[in-house]
Amino acid sequence: MTCYRVYDADIPEYAVAIDVYEERIHVAEYAAPQDIPDEKTARRLEEVLDAVQVVFKIADRQEIALKQRRRQRGTEQYQRLKQEQTKRVVHESPVKALVNLHDYLDTGLFLDHRPLRCWIRGEAKGRHFLNLFSYTGVATLHAALGGATTSTSVDASSTYLKWFNENLALNGLSERQHRGVRADVRQWLSEDQRQYDLIMVDPPSFSNSSGLPDFDVQADHAELLALAMARLSANGTLYFSTNHRRFKLDDAIAERWQVSEVTAASIPQDFARNKRIHACFRLTHA
Repeated sequence: MTCYRVYDADIPEYAVAIDVYEERIHVAEYAAPQDIPDEKTARRLEEVLDAVQVVFKIADRQEIALKQRRRQRGTEQYQRLKQEQTKRVVHESPVKALVNLHDYLDTGLFLDHRPLRCWIRGEAKGRHFLNLFSYTGVATLHAALGGATTSTSVDASSTYLKWFNENLALNGLSERQHRGVRADVRQWLSEDQRQYDLIMVDPPSFSNSSGLPDFDVQADHAELLALAMARLSANGTLYFSTNHRRFKLDDAIAERWQVSEVTAASIPQDFARNKRIHACFRLTHA
């Protein structure tokens, strides 16, 4: 494990997240309360950066990837911040993945989903894997290297599907065996006829992308999961994860399918302080 979180606003006045991506450090500043003067916020950030330089022995502060994170809605988390277009290779077990520490608020690798990706790798052998809202496809890489017969990764973003294909090539995997599909997930599910043995569903909390139907995970997850479960084979497994901090699973889901909440086991040690970093459920047919 070479990519992990070392600090997440442990001291409330120093509200940043600090992540290690092998030899690089990524610092994301959270929005300060409105009653905190800008000059105090700026001073605290300077103190954080001073500490990061000392602890990690960084000579040049420009080597620290610094971002100011604000509460995001829809696809704002995917909007480009810079134009450096510099990707770096990092490692997660047998997987090699490309990350971009500068151009977007998110880096291309969600660190809190590390256990879930490992589960998928361990369960994928000989199975057909479906990755919905696939982002840069790192979960698919785990499934493929775990022996998945085929995989399908669906995302509405051409940027992230291109990134996914770069990740496939980096790991020596075939686009024919592990296909990427650019589509609205719900529309695609309503038209697809294949069956899959292992499915991962990791939607955004909110999405209001131009040209696509609005999506709210709390309001729309029951419909989404019904569409996904229709594609799950009789003995298959579906993992559903959401970063919505106040998410509550629709009661009808547990009445219709076998549901186990696996949130506690899915949160890695480096995120253990934040029990609401995500929620995770395992679904199978009754």
